[in-house]
Amino acid sequence: MEARQLTSPLAHHGEGPVWDERAGALRWVDMLRGDLLSWTLPEGWDGERAADDDVERHHLGDVLAVVRPRERGGFVVALERCFALLDEGDLGRVPPRRLPDVWDDPTIRFNEGACDPQGRFYAGSMAYDAREGAATLYRLEPDHSVHVVLEGLTISNGLAWSPDGSCAYYHDTPTQRLWRLVVDDAGEVVERRALRETPEERGGPDGLAVDEEGCVWAALFGGSAVHRISPDGDLLAVVDVGARQVTACAFGGPDLADLFITTSAEGLEEAEPGAEPGADRDDDPLAGALFTVRPGVRGLRVRPFAG
Repeated sequence: MEARQLTSPLAHHGEGPVWDERAGALRWVDMLRGDLLSWTLPEGWDGERAADDDVERHHLGDVLAVVRPRERGGFVVALERCFALLDEGDLGRVPPRRLPDVWDDPTIRFNEGACDPQGRFYAGSMAYDAREGAATLYRLEPDHSVHVVLEGLTISNGLAWSPDGSCAYYHDTPTQRLWRLVVDDAGEVVERRALRETPEERGGPDGLAVDEEGCVWAALFGGSAVHRISPDGDLLAVVDVGARQVTACAFGGPDLADLFITTSAEGLEEAEPGAEPGADRDDDPLAGALFTVRPGVRGLRVRPFAG
């Protein structure tokens, strides 16, 4: 399969796409600029390119790592070192209401996350220099208490649950492995098993999504692709993407049959000195663009944060 370009290279480091069912919109982050990007699908959309003017941009912090809808309306987000909340109607009007910092170390930031079937929000971290063992996976409860889930990680990435909620899938990118996590009713990981290892030459496992058949769609940073992986760890399909640094993917659209794919221009040389983030680059001109493909299988509905 080959993904189609949906937007121009709008993002410097596009990440974390999520379908906002209530708004009929796709949300994703330009992580290191701290911006939330939003595109409302036109009625009857059939895959045509999105105009740049139709993508809204809202600045929420120095870093915006993850965004998820809230059950009561609005959003929960992970900023650089803290969680924050937006109520319904707050976007673009008031800044997020920050919860206390989860840690003090300025060399570590939040990176990726998702909500579990109970509506708890998980988000993991990484060091800016990606040093080994510096990252942690945290859980934000609906009462806004924060708990450590996994420690000693390096780049916490790509979290999504199986259709029946019995397990979750997760990447700690430098391990090159897709992990299957069994999580108990309290939200604690009771079993962690490597499901598949991706050769380094295929790219680093980054964000992921799960479809209604229980298969994992894994973005490969540096690999220009998304892989579909069975619950047994077998490679079933490859989606070719027209940018190398593929960061994440999410199902969306009215029937959850479209896979939206984010990409990054972080670390790439700009085409011209002083070019703005997201400008075309000679070595990867579509880096930072959003892509889409209709893969023939539907995704799962996004579970909003219950707090």
